[in-house]
Amino acid sequence: ALLAAQRERHVQGAPEMAERFADLPEALDAAFELSQRLDFTLADLGYRFPEYPLPPGESHASFLRKITWNAARSRFRPLTARAQSQIEKELAMIEKLDLAGYFLIVWDIVQFCLREEILVQGRGSAANSAVCYALSITAVDPVKMELLFERFLSEERGEWPDIDLDLPSGDQRERVIQHVYEKYGPQGAGMTANVITYRDRSSAREVGKALGYSTEQVDRLSKQLGSWSFGEIRNPISELEGEIAAAGLDPEETRSKHFLRLWLQMQNLPRHLGQHSGGMVIAMGRLDEVVPLEPASMPGRVVVQWDKDDCADMGIVKVDLLGLGMLAALEEAIPTIREKEGVEVDLAHLPQDDPLVYKMLNEADTVGLFQVESRAQMASLPRHAPKTFYDIVVQVAIIRPGPIVGGMVHPFFDRRRGKAPVEYPHPCLEPILKRTLGVPLFQEQLLRIAMVAAGFTGGEAEELRRAMGFKRSQERMVAIEAKLRAGMTERGISGAAQEQIVKSITSFALYGFPESHAASFALIAYASAYLKVRHPAAFYTALLNAWPMGFYHPATLVKDSQRRGTDVRPIDVARSGWKCRWEEGAVRLGLRFVQRLRETTGQRIEQEQEKTPFSDVDDLARRCVLRPDELTLLA
Repeated sequence: ALLAAQRERHVQGAPEMAERFADLPEALDAAFELSQRLDFTLADLGYRFPEYPLPPGESHASFLRKITWNAARSRFRPLTARAQSQIEKELAMIEKLDLAGYFLIVWDIVQFCLREEILVQGRGSAANSAVCYALSITAVDPVKMELLFERFLSEERGEWPDIDLDLPSGDQRERVIQHVYEKYGPQGAGMTANVITYRDRSSAREVGKALGYSTEQVDRLSKQLGSWSFGEIRNPISELEGEIAAAGLDPEETRSKHFLRLWLQMQNLPRHLGQHSGGMVIAMGRLDEVVPLEPASMPGRVVVQWDKDDCADMGIVKVDLLGLGMLAALEEAIPTIREKEGVEVDLAHLPQDDPLVYKMLNEADTVGLFQVESRAQMASLPRHAPKTFYDIVVQVAIIRPGPIVGGMVHPFFDRRRGKAPVEYPHPCLEPILKRTLGVPLFQEQLLRIAMVAAGFTGGEAEELRRAMGFKRSQERMVAIEAKLRAGMTERGISGAAQEQIVKSITSFALYGFPESHAASFALIAYASAYLKVRHPAAFYTALLNAWPMGFYHPATLVKDSQRRGTDVRPIDVARSGWKCRWEEGAVRLGLRFVQRLRETTGQRIEQEQEKTPFSDVDDLARRCVLRPDELTLLA
């Protein structure tokens, strides 16, 4: 009875402990006595956020205020009265919630990136903040974009604000992660875990093997039951029995009934721990005195054995350091443009009305562009016909599973082109949905709809936001749907309007995009488009060097470059480095695209090439110590 049936763990209450240890009442008595003597509570784990080292005479709040206003004068162009009012409002809220130290720690990480010339841009709800924009944590002007600060920080949220930093994928991102480890020590920082759970397909395989089904039968069951998207409300057992029959098994057989029962029970149970893609927690002092740590498989990393939700529930701060391939390309292209073309490019202050950018987007000429290069994006761009930066924000958000499943894509485009009237599920929602033509596209809109149409409080809307997260709980969503329906019925919203609102919220819960997140991604999409039309040689050179990324093979990128009039010069051992190079307004292909050529060999060729030109093939082979097979590859 004491053996674990599965890997789920939790702190057990008194009734459960009494049942498990019924034959050892003296152990229960001793445990109770010990618990009375122990001074421990999960409500206070002793976690302390790191203290930012302050200049003499400064508090966290006063120093944050000083650096924010100093930066805002050059960051906002111009610093309008509206922007000043917003900054003051945010600083007051940050001081009230005693979060100034948190902003200083994140700002300190960003300052490291700027000093080391590592491109960094905040995303997610942080893009709603004028303070974050002033401090160069984010690159989207939230005042100009009319973004909602309360989506990022409010008294009702009751948790640390969430600041995600996008960094160039690869070595540069790892440099930032290692900087955090060095600054706070291996016991003071760690990557958060992901709890990998059983889903339709994996649970079918595990249960099938445990019940002795053959490999072929397990494959059929996994395929048949894996066709549902996890999180959908389950079909009745009778329909599930139909799926068992479709897999070639008898649903009336005892083993089949056991299979279905266990398969349903296993949904969302923990399977194993993984490592979060970039979430880091940091602490004052030793983190291992607060949370369990373990060494990661990657050298130089430590993993917290809790996931991000566990950390949030316990009041432990997480900062996401995420890698983006396009930022790696932009990071390389921007200094190349400065050095070779004499033009300074600032992502936060690109002209957002370039007609060539919008012409290219309207023509769906988007190979190599961030977020808008997929076939689905290309098919929809001419229908949308973006004319402003906000149109790009919408474009990034609309070709997503949430809007597609919710049936929002076609209505939006029809209204955009004047083929259908702009309508609202209910008149009270017009102020919320007017900007998106009556179609809910952003997570912020869904939360405001719940508050206006169903009377949700700010706290209840926050619960809805968390339920709509990546690890969405079916039970939580069912409970929230019931609360939504009750609230709308109470306010006289019923019938088709109620169904439409519920469908919008529940389908969006799959992958709803926050508007601020879409705006951050739209800025990178616009920047990639701007460089493609204005500085194509630098753009394509950097794009090829950042590969593999995106949807397209290097050969497609080369053809696209040539089609747009940018010369692409072939690999030449006398001129090519390991990576591609900007060469007189053209792209010189790098040795990295010689199949099966080792990077060490390519780097050696580049080093020797920079000393003196190669006189002939023999000179190349001798100086670079090339093997016969390597010479053949270069022939």
